[in-house]
Amino acid sequence: MNAAVTPRVRPIRAAEYPAEVALLDAAYGAGPYAAELAGDPEWERSVSDVAGRDADGRVIVVEEAGRLLGAASVLRPESSHAKLASAGEAELRLVAVAPEAQGRGIGESLVRAGLEVALGWGRSAMRLDTGVRNPAQRLYARLGFDHTVDLDARLAGTGYGDSLTFKYALQDRSDVRVRLIRDEEIPAVSDLVLAAYRDDYSHLAADYLADIADVAARAATHLVWVAEDTATGDLLGTVTTPRYREQLTTVSVPGEMDIRLLGVSQAARGRGIGALLMQHTLRLARIRGASRLVLETSQMMEAAWRLYERLEFARLGERDRTITLASGDDLRLMTYGFALTA
Repeated sequence: MNAAVTPRVRPIRAAEYPAEVALLDAAYGAGPYAAELAGDPEWERSVSDVAGRDADGRVIVVEEAGRLLGAASVLRPESSHAKLASAGEAELRLVAVAPEAQGRGIGESLVRAGLEVALGWGRSAMRLDTGVRNPAQRLYARLGFDHTVDLDARLAGTGYGDSLTFKYALQDRSDVRVRLIRDEEIPAVSDLVLAAYRDDYSHLAADYLADIADVAARAATHLVWVAEDTATGDLLGTVTTPRYREQLTTVSVPGEMDIRLLGVSQAARGRGIGALLMQHTLRLARIRGASRLVLETSQMMEAAWRLYERLEFARLGERDRTITLASGDDLRLMTYGFALTA
């Protein structure tokens, strides 16, 4: 068996569509349901229609030295290829790893990446199903999917064996949705986060305020998330996280995830938006398999560090550092962390 790896997953390219079909045929042809799937018209339609799956969601792949080693499809419920997802949800289908690449953590990486895609869309949950003889069910349980026993009977008698259905919750509330920012929202989010910091913290220097307001630069390099009121569409808050395997600051170490610039609109104060965004970042860190979520704040930002302490973040005093402000004054940055179960 090859050493376990966590390869980077990326969107499929149109030129790779035929290779993805060949990968699915090889992977499922070597699996426990090869005989049942052979000649099944609905199965063959879904496998062959890579362009349709890609247009109805996103097909993601793992590639090494020009060869596809794994693939999965993240689908919206309106897709003709989705079977379980309801409105506002997403569905993970056709997770496949080349037979010669199994045992390298590729399937796990595809599932984690699929969850992050759906999280970025602001979906309430990810659904999937797998055959009762498929050992992948153990992976789904280990990653935190809930077995939805009440839905299992829905797929019974479909022609290739009974299925087990699973659900992974991606949102904590129905009245607020957390998702990735849209380009047209950048000016509004810039105003929101700038006001949140400028009005609450009078000591902030002009250059730091300019950095806070530069949401466009952050969105181009990192991931900017927004909390949206599901009834009105109003933007209530924001937080920035790094892209997978990257870092925002020097406070984190490999294997951890850090965050920056949590801000809540003045009009949304008192609705628990700050705590909701922090829970969102913890969910993303768990999806990525991070060992810890870390952040920096200052003693002057009492409302912020009080929130972190209520959420049971621990002080990491050994990582504190002191910076010199443009005024010449020194400012001590305090580090907090939340240890996550691998």
